[in-house]
Formats: sequence, structure tokens, C-alpha cells
Amino acid sequence: MAEPPELDASERMAGRQPETRGNASFSYAKGAAGDALIVAVRCQGAGTMKVSVKTVNVSFPLECLAGETTTTYHQVGVSGVEKPGTVSVTAPSGVHWSMTIGRGEPPAEDQQ
Repeated sequence: MAEPPELDASERMAGRQPETRGNASFSYAKGAAGDALIVAVRCQGAGTMKVSVKTVNVSFPLECLAGETTTTYHQVGVSGVEKPGTVSVTAPSGVHWSMTIGRGEPPAEDQQ
């Protein structure tokens, strides 16, 4: 489980957190105007972790399972996602997680 999730070939890396246990925060780099923010999380261990992207006021819970590695991708296309920011994770000490922050095209249904 140690490796953070990979991005698609069309997406650009903005930040990465190697395998971590429990709570942590890390920063990610600025993106281009119009980019969506991709939050890819991998976790293992029983418990719920909460991911908060304070710059754009987005947070979501993830249910992690004992003995199973789960990978979840969230794409955020709200105002301000091109700014650099910080991701904070609150997780039980028994939950191992890693994360990749990327930049990419916004979802097709959001384009005007």
C-alpha cells in the first residue's frame, strides 16, 4: 500500500504524501486557471478518515477497511482550485494512507 495513487497520463502532479498513519497535513502547488483539482487517496485499516482541502472549503469522509486497500479519486472543479493549498487529514492511528494531488481538465459536464 506504500505508494501514493498514480494520476492519469493527462493529469499533472501538484503534491504527494507518502504512506502516513493517523493525522497529517501537506501542501500542494498552484495550478493553471481552469484546471480541476484531483484528490486521489489510498487507505488501509479499519476506520473513517476525513480529508479537508481548506483553500476551496471542500471536505469528505472516506471509510477505510481492515485488510483491504481502497483507492478513491475526487475531482474538484470549484472556484479557487488553481490556488496552491493545504490538505489536512484526520484519521485513526490504525489507518495507513497516502495521497496524490493533481491538476487536470474539469469534468466535461462543467464546461460551458
